[in-house]
Amino acid sequence: MTSQHNSPNPVADKDLPGNGPSKEGKSKAQIRAENRERQEKQRAAKAAAATNKSTGGGGTESNKKATDTKPKQKQPMSQRLDDLGGRRGAPSQAPTAEAAPSITTDVENKIRDLRIFSHFGARGHLGQKIKGEIHPSIIRLGLLFAEYKITGANARCISALTAFKSVIADYVTPTNNSLSRHFMTYLSPQISYLTSARPMSVSLGNAIRWLKLQIGQIDIDLPEHAAKSELYARIDQYMQERILAADVAISTFGLAKIHDGDVVLTYARSSVVEKLLISAHRAGKRFEVIVVDSRPMLEGRNLLRTLAAAGIPCTYCILSALGTVMKDASIVFLGTHALHSNGALYSRAGTALVAMMANQHNVPVLACCETYKFSDSVNLDSFTKNELVSSAEMTFKTPTARTNANTSTGNLRDEFNLQLLNPLYDLTPPAYITAVVTEVGLIPVSSVPTVLSRETQAQ
Repeated sequence: MTSQHNSPNPVADKDLPGNGPSKEGKSKAQIRAENRERQEKQRAAKAAAATNKSTGGGGTESNKKATDTKPKQKQPMSQRLDDLGGRRGAPSQAPTAEAAPSITTDVENKIRDLRIFSHFGARGHLGQKIKGEIHPSIIRLGLLFAEYKITGANARCISALTAFKSVIADYVTPTNNSLSRHFMTYLSPQISYLTSARPMSVSLGNAIRWLKLQIGQIDIDLPEHAAKSELYARIDQYMQERILAADVAISTFGLAKIHDGDVVLTYARSSVVEKLLISAHRAGKRFEVIVVDSRPMLEGRNLLRTLAAAGIPCTYCILSALGTVMKDASIVFLGTHALHSNGALYSRAGTALVAMMANQHNVPVLACCETYKFSDSVNLDSFTKNELVSSAEMTFKTPTARTNANTSTGNLRDEFNLQLLNPLYDLTPPAYITAVVTEVGLIPVSSVPTVLSRETQAQ
């Protein structure tokens, strides 16, 4: 039986690089050092190749794996709010270009979730996606509309018609064209610019339709300067008859409904109601006025300032105190934004509450409205069509918010999850309107279609 020898083969061991001196006469320590140096060079070459392949922000694969294996710590709510809007009480940092789209998308998604308000008219980017040359007077007027420097249906209509006169004055009819044919294409972007500042009001829409009708009726053979003069005269006549003279007639008719010792209640600020009350005071009638107001616009303060300067005794209160002051009222005068053909009154938000409260206390409600504000449309509620007031521009423009940045209302602005919605108008059912004071006299709300049909026939 042959026995196996367990000792290593001396010949084979001699050929191994780590066992004994090599052919070059190097020791084991020298060979190990060379092997380590060669391995380090290979690792460095691999790392350099990986760095060259990357785009500059990725790093090596080993670094990525090490980063991914780190546990993700949840960011506290306060830190997330600080990242979005800056720390409260400290100057906010502007979001990076990468973070801005995500924040904007998040806000748009939240607004889109409010289905009942998604169709409301809200101011977008001024003049966005409008093709054509915009006249400087229209740009200036659009900024005033967007910043709520010009409010009220009459003021907006008069300022727009005045701006259109400037547009007509600077317009030059192209060769081989007539003013009545080509001016319409030049007028359209001007109207679109004003609409981008604020949604079109009923009164301004009626005035623009009338203006387009007048432009179309101009003789194409009429010289340009004569056509412009004709348009100037017609625009001035419209403003004088349908707005200014109408307000005087409404003041005369409404004056007969105010008696000595009456307490007149009104809501917010209406230019025609303001003229009516001042006319009654100048006529020698002794009465008091209760001005009811509400956020976000607080227009009643301007009315209060005007009436107090005229010497009329006034009381000012917020809408929440309406139930208390209504017991003292003798008559209610309300302004209007539009009057629909079904008799529904479209006016500043809060008007419906005032009319309903007056009806409960058996107080007559008179709506002062020029006939050019009549609309042939029918609205059954204020959710079909409305306008949203910009919360960032209106809600926080109060004396308290301007003087104290740390108020409770101001802090709400920093809440990313809070959406402030301010519908500008509401709809008053015709059952709560006693009569409508117009330039043609006092009429019931059911007579609106009759007046509209007569105006259509007159045109």
